[in-house]
Amino acid sequence: MTEQTAKIVNPDLEAALKALEKRVDALEARVDKDRLCIGVMKGDLDYTMAAFIIALGAAAYDMEVDMFFTFWATAALRDPKKSVKKGLLDRMFGMMLPKGSRKLPLSKMQMMGIGPKMIRAVMKSRNAKSLEELMEEAAKMGIRIHVCTMSMEVMGIRKEELIDYPHMDFVGVGTFVDMFSEARQCFFM
Repeated sequence: MTEQTAKIVNPDLEAALKALEKRVDALEARVDKDRLCIGVMKGDLDYTMAAFIIALGAAAYDMEVDMFFTFWATAALRDPKKSVKKGLLDRMFGMMLPKGSRKLPLSKMQMMGIGPKMIRAVMKSRNAKSLEELMEEAAKMGIRIHVCTMSMEVMGIRKEELIDYPHMDFVGVGTFVDMFSEARQCFFM
């Protein structure tokens, strides 16, 4: 069957192909940004460091980087020097959650609380940057942190108790879904 015959036999097929082509072009145009989105969900020191290391690596290659902190990961953003007035339930959550990046547990080899101190000592002896240094560098490189408002509400975390980070905002998951729909790469940790 020739192309001319195919058009006569099924004119709807040609229209459907043109419509599909148009949609693909629109999607390609939408994802033209060299952007990485990282969903940070775990509240462990090693996972949080890995997220920042990947973010910094991508930023070094001139990629836009967005990090979405949700649930347990939000504890890494708490500032231990800040205190806010809360109700009983929120205070209880606050006591159970690590208060800041220096209090995060390891995902493995916790060793009754000694593990994080040991890994930090090993990293320092090998001139590896600490999580806090990685966070500072991320701020300088313009990496954006988006904190999940629903997670903050559920866990009783207030904006006023988080670290001062120049590129931080507070969003719902829909906003982040929108961001990663326009990204070339997405990771969840």
